[in-house]
Amino acid sequence: MPGAHNAATARLIERAGFEAVYISGAGLANATVGVPDIGLLSLAEVAQFAGYIARAVRIPVLVDADTGFGGPASAAKAVRAFERAGLAGMHIEDQVFPKRCGHLAGKAIVPVEEMAGKIRAAVKARSDPDFLIVARTDARAVEGLEAAVVRARAYLAAGADAIFPEALETMREFREFARKVRAPLMANMTEFGRSPSLSVRQLAAAGYRMVLFPLTAFRVSMRATEECLRDLRRRGTQRSWLGRMQTRAELYELLGYDPNTGEFASGG
Repeated sequence: MPGAHNAATARLIERAGFEAVYISGAGLANATVGVPDIGLLSLAEVAQFAGYIARAVRIPVLVDADTGFGGPASAAKAVRAFERAGLAGMHIEDQVFPKRCGHLAGKAIVPVEEMAGKIRAAVKARSDPDFLIVARTDARAVEGLEAAVVRARAYLAAGADAIFPEALETMREFREFARKVRAPLMANMTEFGRSPSLSVRQLAAAGYRMVLFPLTAFRVSMRATEECLRDLRRRGTQRSWLGRMQTRAELYELLGYDPNTGEFASGG
């Protein structure tokens, strides 16, 4: 599930043949607002941005709900907001607020029962039984792998549909977690983090059903944009970059827009 930081990127993900889109909280914060991933976006903002993405494609879209935007009542409110916006599911994590990126040091996590209460409230709030509620635990970096396993089991008992163990550090840990937690599992293959770079095939063999690449497209586009702008500033022309650009015709095709008739075929 590659991450989309905007609706156009989501369309590219769908066109490339992926079966689902992921919306990273970091991706929205970094790309849309230009701030770090520390929980600065409100539920209303995330639901609005995520809704644009979900409505642009026909494949399911999963959104990062951070810590649930508050307590159990807020987690329930998030489910209802994301269902209205057209999302297929969300994941909620057990960090304290304000949260930190899952691959940074210095994280802190809430008591197990506090997180379980948010999950129960989220499950109860959904009107669509197919709306996926994924419980993410950041316990590996704080209390160790076994604590992450214990928390995962408690979150499943609270009604979570799937489990997302964040920042596991070796292939052996991914296998051990999957052996001890019998549930649909999600792995995060973000770059430059604590987890090794594993392939979808490797993770599937280890027992994982979903694999996130949350900022891959964003990081590539940011590097390419940075290099293009430096070259434009130096040369005063973009001519040498034309072969590396998406053309006007290709963009219109992606958007479902016919410039000759003015017709527009919306996405999802």
